[in-house]
Amino acid sequence: MRTLNDTTVPLTLDYIRGAIELSHTEHGVVPHRLPSWALQQARDPQINAAEAQPSGVRITFRTTATDLNLTLLRTRTTYAGLPPRPDGIVELVIDGEKISHATTTGGVTTTINMTTGQPTVEYGPEFTARFSGLPDVNKTVELWLPHNENIEILRVVANAPVDEAPREAMPRWIHYGSSISHGSNATHPTDIWPVSAARASGVELRNLGLGGSALVDPFVARVIRDLPADMISIKLGINLVNTDLMQMRAFRTAEHGFLDTIRDGHPETPILVISPIHCALQETTPGPIAFDPAALAEGNVRFHATGDPAGVVTGKLTLTTIRTELERIVTERLTTDANLHYLNGLELFSETDEREHPLPDALHPDADTHQQIAARFAAFAFAAGGPFFSSSR
Repeated sequence: MRTLNDTTVPLTLDYIRGAIELSHTEHGVVPHRLPSWALQQARDPQINAAEAQPSGVRITFRTTATDLNLTLLRTRTTYAGLPPRPDGIVELVIDGEKISHATTTGGVTTTINMTTGQPTVEYGPEFTARFSGLPDVNKTVELWLPHNENIEILRVVANAPVDEAPREAMPRWIHYGSSISHGSNATHPTDIWPVSAARASGVELRNLGLGGSALVDPFVARVIRDLPADMISIKLGINLVNTDLMQMRAFRTAEHGFLDTIRDGHPETPILVISPIHCALQETTPGPIAFDPAALAEGNVRFHATGDPAGVVTGKLTLTTIRTELERIVTERLTTDANLHYLNGLELFSETDEREHPLPDALHPDADTHQQIAARFAAFAFAAGGPFFSSSR
């Protein structure tokens, strides 16, 4: 029986896929999905927290090991009086097949008193995901990291030597989106809809789903511009509405500028612009959104829109107006850009779908709906005749 003293997996970007940068701590590394220069420009706690949750990030290597240990320290935020967010999941995939998973525990938990805003911090132990009895053959191992927690990777130990997994000639897909793309309400890291669609279609995903932060930031466009990509998708709308960040005039030029910047680095790459899925909360009502006080009083999390629908005539954004404008922008640009495509988000999740599968908090789809969206997206984008078909072969 082998013992777990043979190999410590290097914590580098050669082994940690889906991250763009690693910050080194006293005991390990923190994977980041955006570079530090971009975060300095944003100066925003929301995007700092979102990009450091490793959605779509996995530790990948080749080995004959039969036992693996991944040790991490998680950081979570909860709110007093409300149900805690689900624990994170570490998921083991071998040669593309889901094998097992482990639920995280311990770590640093900050509980916010929503009345006073005061935090209480609780410190717990590090967590080790242990996987044993694995096949004693050379195999590609993927350890998918929790998509809904900030984590510090402390160490990965195998009871046999490891090698860098070859970067196979898999087509590279960059996806940018909101908390839905980030994985809100998905239970497992491989069940987030972009991850599920990528795995089903045989492409390598870099997930830039950033909870609460898909805001057409110029620095994100520059990041996408400078990354290698065979196909790019941009899903926009819900965060622009629920933050009430800008009005139509600013949104229009921001979207053009976002696409212009990406095209500077990817002049011929297929780009798919996706408008918002259905969300009755903000179809015709502008933001900002807020917690629903009646739901909070019952210990539940739901959102409600606080904007005035009359504001649409002066440029306030709703999901309906964003869909119309995104389609108009893509149609206009098609005269000079044949590799630009549009997908109405209602094709992924419609009004009928929302009636049949209500959004649990009035904003985010549930875990089953992630799979529905993934299947519909893959059938549109990767199937014969789809915008990504040729690039994904």
